[in-house]
Amino acid sequence: MRGNVCYTQCRSKRKKFVMKKWNETQLKYLMAAVMILDHIPHITGIVSPMWEGIFHAMTRCVGVWFAYMAMEGFIHTRNLKDYLIRLWSWALIMFAGNSLLNALFASKGVMVNNNIFLTLAIGVTMLWIGFPRKEMEQKEKLWRWIGVAGLLIFGSLFTEGGITMLPFLLISYSCRNRKGLRNLLYAFLWAFLLVTSIQIYDTWHQTLEMMLYNSDWLFITVFPFIALYNGQRGQETSWSKYFFYIFYPAHLWIITLIAYLVK
Repeated sequence: MRGNVCYTQCRSKRKKFVMKKWNETQLKYLMAAVMILDHIPHITGIVSPMWEGIFHAMTRCVGVWFAYMAMEGFIHTRNLKDYLIRLWSWALIMFAGNSLLNALFASKGVMVNNNIFLTLAIGVTMLWIGFPRKEMEQKEKLWRWIGVAGLLIFGSLFTEGGITMLPFLLISYSCRNRKGLRNLLYAFLWAFLLVTSIQIYDTWHQTLEMMLYNSDWLFITVFPFIALYNGQRGQETSWSKYFFYIFYPAHLWIITLIAYLVK
């Protein structure tokens, strides 16, 4: 009898542990830590080419996770105008900082071009244009979606991770209340990225290595984290609000400085 009671209690504890979910702040810190793995190979000789590919593949969930959080921000923000201004302002700050470092470190060929803020700013602008919070005439809807298509094409071609993050963001928002359709469209996006990334080389080792580098199709690794997300913001402090805006450029610029010094 005591054994049965113990088994029931242990099973109940395991169930509670499995069902425990994380809020936005906790997952933001986790993703920021994972992101570093993708950027430290910029320092020459710190990891082998194989591990560089593995780290790159492991971090494909990060960009789409922050795109998902940008969607949450679009839905829940009290002031959409301020949210858009903040994203575009940090995109400009990131561009200015990158340009300065690239000019300073040009002698050794060390460069940094990452700017996820630009990708997110374009993504949220797409939502703002395509899904206004007011009724519209059909003609206005058409022009707005032409604008969305233009931003999608531009962002997919010229922004960091745009080819994955921007369609992912559109799918996530437009199908937020239709999970079956959302998952089907995710599957189409995954298949498209997988097919376009496949290149067969002379050896399986070379083929695998290139699949790890061209691994945008691994955005699907974000799904467990979406399932883990409890829909709550977590900490509501200035630090939690601006942590990623500060951390993202700071860690990239520090890594770039180290890469210049050791090269």
